[in-house]
Amino acid sequence: MKSIQNGWYVLYVKSHHERKVSEGLNNLEIKAFSPTVQVQSTRTDRRKMIHKLLFPSYVFVKINSSMDFHRTLSVNGACMYIRFGMEYAKVSDTEIKNIELLLQSNDLTEVETNAENFKVGDLKTISYGPLSGLECQVLNISNSNKIIVRIDSLKKNIIATIPSGYLAG
Repeated sequence: MKSIQNGWYVLYVKSHHERKVSEGLNNLEIKAFSPTVQVQSTRTDRRKMIHKLLFPSYVFVKINSSMDFHRTLSVNGACMYIRFGMEYAKVSDTEIKNIELLLQSNDLTEVETNAENFKVGDLKTISYGPLSGLECQVLNISNSNKIIVRIDSLKKNIIATIPSGYLAG
C-alpha cells in the first residue's frame, strides 16, 4: 500500500450519518463534502422538495496530512476509507469540481448515480449553458438526452438530463 498523499479521499460512514460526520470533520478543521441533489419526494398525502445524497454513505474528505487521514476515523459515524484492492480511493480535484459544477446547474433534472461502465455513446463537450466545457458521454434513453460524467476514482457515473441544444455536435 502506498503512503498517504494529500488530496481527496472517500470515507465510508454509517447509514444516514453523512451530515453528522461532515459536521464533525469541519469541527476538526478537515474539509468534507457530501454532495446532495434536490428532488421531489412524493408521499401519499403530500409532495415536498428534499435533499437526496448523490453518494449515500460516502463523505469526500480533503486530507492535508497523515494525521488528518487518521483523525477522520475518530469522528462518530465514520467507518473506514473506501479501497479498491490495496489502494485507497482517491478523487482528483478536477472530479470534485465537476461534481460541484453539476450540482450548481438549475437545468439538470433526474440526477442519479450508478456504477455501470457504459461502452456505447459518443464523448461530447457541453457547449452551452452553465456546464459549458464539461466533457460527458451521451445516452439516448426514451428519447431524452442524458449525459454521463464518469468519476473514475470511484468507478461511478453521474447521470443527468440536459437540454439537447447544450451538446456540441
